[in-house]
Amino acid sequence: MTITQLHYVLAIAEHKNFTKAAEKCFVTQPTLSTQIQKLEEELDVLIFDRSKKPIELTDVGRKIVHQARNIVNESDRIQDIVDQQKGFIGGEFKLGVIPTIMPTLLPMFLKTFIKKFPKVKLKIEELTTEEIIERINEGHLDAAIAATPLEDETIKERVLYYEPFVGYIPSSHRLHEKKNIEVSDLEIDDMLLLEDGHCFRDGVINLCKVFKNNTDEHFQLESGSIETLIKLSNEGLGMTLLPYLHTMELNDNLKQNLHHFVEPSPAREVSIIYHKSELKLQIIDALHNVISGIIRGAIAFQNVEIISPLAVKETKRAV
Repeated sequence: MTITQLHYVLAIAEHKNFTKAAEKCFVTQPTLSTQIQKLEEELDVLIFDRSKKPIELTDVGRKIVHQARNIVNESDRIQDIVDQQKGFIGGEFKLGVIPTIMPTLLPMFLKTFIKKFPKVKLKIEELTTEEIIERINEGHLDAAIAATPLEDETIKERVLYYEPFVGYIPSSHRLHEKKNIEVSDLEIDDMLLLEDGHCFRDGVINLCKVFKNNTDEHFQLESGSIETLIKLSNEGLGMTLLPYLHTMELNDNLKQNLHHFVEPSPAREVSIIYHKSELKLQIIDALHNVISGIIRGAIAFQNVEIISPLAVKETKRAV
């Protein structure tokens, strides 16, 4: 049994196809098939049910894949240990970022990070929080940037910054003339939200529930992007809440519709998260230092209340 064979097993389990798995592993399909067959003969079991389309794992195959993932991940960490010992900051690093953070944060730090750490090969992917946690636990991501706290025992969280919520209220809305809004002003029924699956949506819902005990989840409109929410709001269909960094790039005309909250401002906590056994800590440290250093110049808010991104639990923490 070899590590290479286990890599092949994991690739087939992921793609459910020998040809696609071979492409992912940069080998020919016959080479991959031969190695899998040798492994099955050595173990005297069938790992894959080839009669199914797409290919499925057998019962014992599922257990083998679980263990193979642990073995491959641990073998990869040998190089991490060597890199840490040498103080080397480089190599491939897979980073996930949630959709409501990606378009604003990435342009702020990426160029600086690449220039400062040219030997790090960042592979960045936009994913939901649920997808991020799954991929971190499966070893497909080294770290991610997401709203926290997540209350996951397998995940470590290092806070990068606190990002206040800002009201976007068009001139036709009942709250437009109010300079600073309060949480008690919010009415969930005229709130435009991101569609299900976005943790920022859950934060907004939690904000309304925590402070108003509002359990009515009847919403007028939901959208997949913050930009669309702004356009819908401009059409008089309701107000919305924006993460602070999204407000910085609005034109002067749209900024007239921004309304900050009375302090302490509701805010989300944004952290770099990673598996508790992650060893590429030198790259995580580098990302944390670059991002937190840059963001300090953009967000000066101190007096905030952290609103949970979790869909069910409501966690508040003063900062």
